[in-house]
Amino acid sequence: MPARRVVTGRSQEPRKRFAEELKLLRTERGLSLRKLGEVAGWDWSLFSKMEKGETLGGPEVVQALDQYYGTGRMLLALWELAVGDPTQFKERYRRYMTLEAEAISLWHYAPYLLPGLLQTEAYVRSLMAWAGGFEGDELTRQVQARVGRQALLEGENAPTFRAILSETVLRTPLPVRAQWQEQLEHLLVAADRRNITIQVVPHSAGLHGLANTAVMFLKPTDGRTMAWVETAYSGELVEETAAVDRLQLRYDLVRDLALSPADSRKFIMRTWEEASCEPST
Repeated sequence: MPARRVVTGRSQEPRKRFAEELKLLRTERGLSLRKLGEVAGWDWSLFSKMEKGETLGGPEVVQALDQYYGTGRMLLALWELAVGDPTQFKERYRRYMTLEAEAISLWHYAPYLLPGLLQTEAYVRSLMAWAGGFEGDELTRQVQARVGRQALLEGENAPTFRAILSETVLRTPLPVRAQWQEQLEHLLVAADRRNITIQVVPHSAGLHGLANTAVMFLKPTDGRTMAWVETAYSGELVEETAAVDRLQLRYDLVRDLALSPADSRKFIMRTWEEASCEPST
């Protein structure tokens, strides 16, 4: 089959095409980014990032632009193609890691797995080999990269980091008992550091708004909070203020359900003691 002929001359990559259409629609109407923000009712800096391809925004802002420009659902359709493009995940994750490294404050909720910033090398290796399908030299590189990120929590200017862990995280051990003990000890040591706070949400707290959502909030130096929402298969950087606020509200409600830092440390200690006991025969 012959290659498809490009008629418009614009990009055939979903994310780039979406950004190009946004800029074209705005400039054809002679609007500045600030003016577009005023008439559409959204922060103009978000439109700037969308046109640069730095973020896709959310469906609400895209629908608002479709309505303002009178383009039906064209922009929403392009947005859906961009969001679903599997080649974009690595780019989004690279941007997230950059923001993480520059953040002055981080706070995380973990429903199933320990956050990467608190994982031991053995935990990372087991996870990467099992869920990531890595092996050999590539597995070693992935493990080193993940563990290396933890350096950002060290030093005088390290960001503050709060991790809220579901009890499920602490009830899902590594296959090797000694490695699981080491991981729990690592959590206890981390919890004693001045810039790290660890809390546990026990099963008795019941269902809540983040029961199936792993989320990391990041606050860069400009004070604007963003969130990285992740599943086992993908992740998305959320920058739109209203969407971040909704996630933050859920996080605050979960924090109200969590044990205090002191009681959480006792909980982790009991889990370590249980892991240290030889199984009955």
